[in-house]
Amino acid sequence: MRFGCCLNMVSSEADKGTGIDFIETLSEIGYDYVELPLAEMAALSEEEFLSLKRRIDRTGIKCEVCNNFFPKTMRLTGASVDYTEIMAYVDRALRRAQSLGVEYVVFGSGPAKNVPEGFPMEQGYEQVAGLLKRVAPVAGRYGITIVIEPLRKAECNLINSFKEGCELTRKVGEENIKVLVDYYHLSVEQEPTEHIVKEGKEYLRHVHFANPDGRVYPKTEHESEYGNFFDALRRAGYDNRISCEAYSGDFKQDAGRALELLRKFAM
Repeated sequence: MRFGCCLNMVSSEADKGTGIDFIETLSEIGYDYVELPLAEMAALSEEEFLSLKRRIDRTGIKCEVCNNFFPKTMRLTGASVDYTEIMAYVDRALRRAQSLGVEYVVFGSGPAKNVPEGFPMEQGYEQVAGLLKRVAPVAGRYGITIVIEPLRKAECNLINSFKEGCELTRKVGEENIKVLVDYYHLSVEQEPTEHIVKEGKEYLRHVHFANPDGRVYPKTEHESEYGNFFDALRRAGYDNRISCEAYSGDFKQDAGRALELLRKFAM
């Protein structure tokens, strides 16, 4: 397995929410790749983006995955969806992702896809499925796979389990639309890890990881049911990337300890 970190979780206003100020530390610790937020990078000026890209290149660590596909302010469900605006953004954002060498883009985007109160849930679901059908060929042109991220109900009222993510993927029916499993969301929603075993081989392409107690970096192997989760990944034949997506008050210490723990579980 390969290990990375979602640096937007430790970002600040100074780095415009990208977390790029921690990339040298991430490389120094020994992680394999970095996961950066696409919406925040898409909002940068061309000069700012090129500066970010040069900084990544200097570290020697690649941005292989992006999270935060859509900005919070962009409506993907409801009565005010603007597909012209959405698809123009998709092309611009994925073009930037490709220029960084990104292979996977995570589609969680809870605030953007949350179905508005009073709007039919079924219609919102169809809007998301239809959007993914539109996005798939654009992502394909850039050599990118979109991975659907199920989120806990407190963050979004649509697609809250790995099982539901797989069902949506089947409905969309595009080869470059797959699913992510996030241990934090899986734990909060109390979803059985057997769902990973059953559907993982066909649909699972990326993993997010954090201690569900506070969504912080994992410290010890017994603080949560990590063993069961990694056992499910093995049984599903998963041997790809795992990104820590967690908060931290001491990134270097927390991320370093988490990497040691991840390597131990992956043995």
